[in-house]
Parts: sequence; C-alpha cells; structure tokens
Amino acid sequence: MTTKLSVYNIKKTLFLISITFLASCASREDIAYFQDEPLTSAENLTNNYEISFKPADMLTIDISAQDPEAVAPFLLTPVATNTPNSLRISADLRMQSYLIDPYGNIDFPVLGKLKMEGLTRVEATEMLTEKLSEYIKDPIVNVRLINFAVTVLGEVKVPGTFTIQNERISLSEALGLAGDLTIYGVRSNVLLIREVDGKKQYAKFDLSSVNVLNSKNYYLTQNDVIYVEPNKARVRQSSYNPNNAIIISGIATLAAITALIIR
Repeated sequence: MTTKLSVYNIKKTLFLISITFLASCASREDIAYFQDEPLTSAENLTNNYEISFKPADMLTIDISAQDPEAVAPFLLTPVATNTPNSLRISADLRMQSYLIDPYGNIDFPVLGKLKMEGLTRVEATEMLTEKLSEYIKDPIVNVRLINFAVTVLGEVKVPGTFTIQNERISLSEALGLAGDLTIYGVRSNVLLIREVDGKKQYAKFDLSSVNVLNSKNYYLTQNDVIYVEPNKARVRQSSYNPNNAIIISGIATLAAITALIIR
C-alpha cells in the first residue's frame, strides 16, 4: 500500500510540475502594443476624402504650357544619371520633388517660399496656377503627393508599410493590402494612430459592426498607423515553446521509470 501511495505521489508531483510548466503563459501586457490609452482622441476629426498636405510630405509639381520656354524657369534642373531605366525614373522622381519643411513651406523656383501645409491637392493646384498665370499664359499644373504611405501592424498576415499611389485609401483597403486579419486578431478593437498638428491622436474601430463604414476616420491619411491587437488565444500561444512536447515527454518517461523502480 505504501509503495502504491509513493508511486501515486510521484506521478502526482510530476503531473503538477508539467501543469505548472505549461501554465506559465504570457499575459496581454507582455504581447500587445499601445496598451496605454493616448491622451487625445481623433474621433471628432471630420472625414475628408481628399487629404491635406503636411510637413515632411514630398510633392511632385509638373508644369506645362504652349510656350515651353516660359515654363523652363519654374522647373527644377533635370538630373543626369546612368542607372537602369526603372531605378532612374524612381530616383528622378525624388530629385524633382519638393519636400514640405517643418514650417509647412516649399522652395519653388522664381516664386520662392510657398505655404503648402493644410492645402488639398486641388487647392494647391489652384494656388500655383494663379501665381504662375502672372508669368505663363494658360499654365497647366499637376501636383502629386509621392510619399503617401500607411502602416499596418499586429495580427495581420503581411504587416508592413504600404505606399499608396492614388492618395486615397480606406481602412478596409489598408487591411486588404496587409492580407487581412489573422484568426487571432481582435476585430472589435482595431487602433488608428494619426498625427495632427504634430500631436499623436487615436481612434478605434469595431470591424464586427457595419457602422465602421460610416466612421469619420474610415478613410486614412498619410502616415496613419493601424494596429490589430492579438486575442487571448494568441497571447496564450505566445508562451508555447516548441520544446514543450519534448520536455513533457521526458517528464512522463521519468515518472514511468520511477514507478518501475519503486515497484
């Protein structure tokens, strides 16, 4: 009876060790990003489908007219390069671009400093067309933002930063670029982080509700960050070590050997 009880106690002890070993799971605090609530909410921002320019935005401004000689003084100097065509186009595009400085201005040939911060593409085009009309007859101006990007992090299939070509993207489209949420993503608590006037603001989305389509922040702006929080299953899974099965098997083997010895 004593031997059986000893074997039972040994098995029970080893079993409890195994359970304790497996139960040492990570918590949400160990895994999730952005757990402290930001101080400023972006919920009251109006949803403008057309974005406005911000400092650090990079613009290309193309000008044309019937008289090319009249346009020439307002163009940046072309940059010669011997790189392959695809790389040259990308490099030339950046070399011919205007970077909005921290004060919201660009340095434009002849016209000098121009305030671009806060203007939409249409407003910037109209402003430039008006100013250039003093020097050029019927100028045609095309303004384009070339560094419009959004970042998607967390429980999505392909997290990363995505460059947007058409200057307009919705929350659904951004998640689509990231391959959609994984099965471990919390759909009711998707976080948006946005910088407005130099300050970080945030909003939250409930993807399980159709009302998300009517959110004021459904259409994203440049440099927005989307974060999908992991659910409890992912948090528990994060503490799983691939070697756990080997360790547990070893514990079971040790229990069997010990039982045979005592017996």
